[in-house]
This record gives sequence, structure tokens and C-alpha cells, in this order.
Amino acid sequence: MALKLERPLVVFDLETTGLDIATARIIQIAYIKVLPTGEEKSVSQLINPGMPIPEVVQELTHITDDMVKDQPQFKEVANGLYEEFNGCDFAGFNSNNYDVPLLMEEFARVGITFDMSGVRLIDAFTIFTKMEPRNLAAAYKYYCGRKMEEDFQAHLADQDTAATWAVLKGELEMYSAHNQTEDDRVLPQDLNGLHKFCNPCQKLDFAGKFVIPEEGAEPIITFGKHKGKTVHEVLLKEPSYYTWMMQGDFTLNTKQMLTALKLKYKL
Repeated sequence: MALKLERPLVVFDLETTGLDIATARIIQIAYIKVLPTGEEKSVSQLINPGMPIPEVVQELTHITDDMVKDQPQFKEVANGLYEEFNGCDFAGFNSNNYDVPLLMEEFARVGITFDMSGVRLIDAFTIFTKMEPRNLAAAYKYYCGRKMEEDFQAHLADQDTAATWAVLKGELEMYSAHNQTEDDRVLPQDLNGLHKFCNPCQKLDFAGKFVIPEEGAEPIITFGKHKGKTVHEVLLKEPSYYTWMMQGDFTLNTKQMLTALKLKYKL
């Protein structure tokens, strides 16, 4: 089943120094840029993170300090990536929770503001966990009919990207109307529908610290002692919360969004 595209779709994956979006750095970025014509462009680039790669990450990815020492830092490739990605929609595997927020954080660190308004975010992991809760290797076997290790080496961004694109196409085919008899098992075949399927709540920041739970609702906080409360209520009753977050180990994007909400509420 071919996905109908109105603009390019970037299917991508990152390998990084860790799992904390605020402190992790990219060591490899790979993407497949799919054009509305069906043409595909594949790119893989190692990145010098400007810091030692933890041993556990080196063991997992087989990307070593020696491999990245002569590679460009993110700031050196940021403008080119921005030109390549601007005006595109994005897809990945667990990308809404990790890869997209971290990529946007890397852009923010070098002073590039990436306008994501109107951008559709398609997460093959969200589709998979809603339909068949497992992981990428199981998803590949389930949707593509082969073991992932037969076709790819796991934990390399270019390999995982190719596997993710194959899984997404398999999901679209398996959950298409002509393959399903129950309406709630039919997956949207357009990016707007897929975006809504993958993002039931509207995230205001990429890390998901502030969300709009349903249309017309006030933004709420999703973590900590104020989880479930509106941002307006907390900032009004506890002005020090803003200072705590601005001084805390939160992403630049999260801090920018909190500042925007504070200004909106004139607090």
C-alpha cells in the first residue's frame, strides 16, 4: 500500500550518547527522505558529539570514539539538515517520544529554531504498540515476514531506519480497509489521520511536559507533584515553579514553551 504524500516524508533514526534528551548528544543520524513521487533518498552520517561516548553505548551501537573523532559536530551539519528537513513531515520508531525532541534540542543548541507548526509526526512504534504491542525486531518479523537479524544489524541508525520504513509500509498494508473487517482495525492512509492516531494528546513541547489533553482544554502538566494540573493554575498559585523549571535540567524547548505560556497568561 503506497502512502499518499503531499510533501516529503523524512523517516529517520538517531544513535546518541544517552537517553536524557536534555544532555544526550547525537553520534549518528540516518534518514530516508521519501518524495511525493515515490523517489527515496537515503543518508547516514556519523556525528562527533564533542564528548566521550559511554562504553555501554559503544558496545550497543559499535560506534566508537575513534570512529567519530574526525567526523563533523552537529553544529557543522545543522544548516544542511535544516535545509533538507524544513517543509517535511517526520516518521520514526518511538520518534515522538525521543528522536524528534532530541533532534529539535540539538537544533536549539546551535541557535536554529525549527518551526514544527503543521508538521505531521508519524510514529511506527505508536502504531505498533496500539495494534501489536512489542518492539522493532518483533514488528519487522510480524509485518515483513522475516527476522530482522536476517536483513539488518540492530542498533545502527541506518539499519534501524530502513527497518522502520519497511515496518511502516507493512502496517499501512496490514491495517488497510481491504485487509480488515472491523472498522477500529483500519489505519488511516493519510498523514493527517496517522498524525492524529499517533498523537492523541497535543504536545506543546517535544518532551511532552505540557499537553492539551483534548480539543479546547487548557494546557496541563504531565509530570511531578503538579501532574494533571493546568499550567495556568500552577503558575498563578506557585510563581516559583517557573524559576525552578528554568533553572532545572529541562530541554530548551520545554523552557521556551513555559515562558510562552507565562507571557500568554500575563503572569
